[in-house]
Amino acid sequence: MNIRHLLNPLRRFALLSFITVTATLAQAASINKEEASTLVAGLAGSEPASFTDFLSAVSQQSLPQADEIAALLRDYRAGATLDAQEQNLLIRLLGLYARVKYEDDALQTLTELVAIPTFDVEGLPQYENPEFLRFGSKLQSVAERLNLRFRNVDNRIYEISLGDEQGELIGVHAHADVVPVNPELWVLEDGTKLDPFVVTRIDDRLYGRGTEDDKNGIVVTMYAMHVVQEEGLPLLRHFKLLVDTREETGGDAMPYYFERNPVPDYNIAMDGSYPVTIAEKGYGTVMASFPVRAPTGEGAEIVELTGGLATNQIPASSTVWLRSSRPEALVRTLNEEGAVFAARHGSNFAIRAEHNGGRVRLDILGVPAHSSEPQSGVNPVSRMFAFLTQLADEGVLQQNHFTDAARYATENWGMDFLGNQLGIAYEDSFMGPLTAAQTFIALDDTRLRTAVNLRLPIGRVPAELVAQLEQTLTQWAADNEVEVSFAINAGEPMYRSPEGNWVNTMLDIAVENLNIPREFGSSAGGTSIHDLPNGVQFGLAMPTEKYTGHNANEFKRVEQFLLDLQIVTEMIAHLGTMSSL
Repeated sequence: MNIRHLLNPLRRFALLSFITVTATLAQAASINKEEASTLVAGLAGSEPASFTDFLSAVSQQSLPQADEIAALLRDYRAGATLDAQEQNLLIRLLGLYARVKYEDDALQTLTELVAIPTFDVEGLPQYENPEFLRFGSKLQSVAERLNLRFRNVDNRIYEISLGDEQGELIGVHAHADVVPVNPELWVLEDGTKLDPFVVTRIDDRLYGRGTEDDKNGIVVTMYAMHVVQEEGLPLLRHFKLLVDTREETGGDAMPYYFERNPVPDYNIAMDGSYPVTIAEKGYGTVMASFPVRAPTGEGAEIVELTGGLATNQIPASSTVWLRSSRPEALVRTLNEEGAVFAARHGSNFAIRAEHNGGRVRLDILGVPAHSSEPQSGVNPVSRMFAFLTQLADEGVLQQNHFTDAARYATENWGMDFLGNQLGIAYEDSFMGPLTAAQTFIALDDTRLRTAVNLRLPIGRVPAELVAQLEQTLTQWAADNEVEVSFAINAGEPMYRSPEGNWVNTMLDIAVENLNIPREFGSSAGGTSIHDLPNGVQFGLAMPTEKYTGHNANEFKRVEQFLLDLQIVTEMIAHLGTMSSL
């Protein structure tokens, strides 16, 4: 992909007069990741009172850019005109200043936001959920402490603004809602039990629901906006941080907001991967509903089972509860056949049964993952269904709605997450393959529901794929005399042009600070910028590390959190002062 470096004009910065010149960021005298780490280590424990004090402290550090920094400090104090390299160096230092000065405050704010359990409660509108009301109040207090304008839009979107309403509007997107948790699964390998809603720092990791997805994005953006405002950058355009309350479930809060407020000219999601993601797969769901029916035949009866708590969540384990007149014999059968089944299918998961409270508990232990990246985990839901189907065929289980669902899942989706069994597999060279992850399971008094989460790259018309699935699955149900109803949907994938000063500026910022290849990325995960103009993802996850959002034991590395604060500060400073985007 041919990517243009951008020209980066700036005007005034605080008391300085900037001449209108151009420079490629990658060619500018700047500070790379290793040098930044050395600088930060040298300033450890300090908390500069101002940016000027920070520059004075930096000028005394042993860095390759010592001469450039000393000259910059002299020019800064004298109010002299800066050239392009000095401008870029100054903004890099501003990002490092944000990181050093606000490390403790930002970490404390993240801790306070994670402590509020902002997940969906069935039957309770998000905008009436007391936890979201509490979250909004907390966010307002943080914004006011940082001298940022705050607006609560009907408890759907929390809006934090920077700059006068002039020029283009840049929307920065993050979200307050998180996926549900199963507290039993929040246990580290050494046996340490975690509270999902208490940030626990162990070495360089901050464990807690929302530390990765996506309360970290809220925090670093607010502090970055504060630093830019505090230093008086003469912004040519204005910013709004839009904190979504329904990104994980439903996605209806952002459309509600845009029916009543301007759509930003540019939209940046702090909810993906570095460096700059210009494509997102389309999101789809195949929901199958099986009416509850009385068991028939011989064997043990399945009375309950679990899967993911959200459609976009592959859990660490699935559990089946069974009733049997011979529980000890059933436990032996399940353990023996489970060991053989696991060995036959890769030995990368485990099946364990025990007699528990008068019933038999069967656990299928996999590896959790975000449903957009099923290849990064081992799905216990698909393996549970396949194992139950085998047991039903052997006469170990009675037939009921649970075995109906297991047979449907196994014969149509199997343990493959690429859609091969249904003949819907395809891929794009840039965006990758279609994925189909078995995730969500829910049971009430009348029906059992199970969902497959689809992620669609470019290459097929979503409506045609939906029609194919409806025809194939309906025919399967008729042929097998299984009572089931389907609700199927699939959205269009997103692809943005990589042209433009603004996206190339962000690309340079990420590459320099993270030491990663200079190339645009594609994501299987969807964000709130999917259908908005000029929308891209900009962090905050590293493309080389497994994403922990939606998983048990979700964590954010402290070093990465502080890098995010630095990078987002630079992004706002550059995009706010460039002569054109």
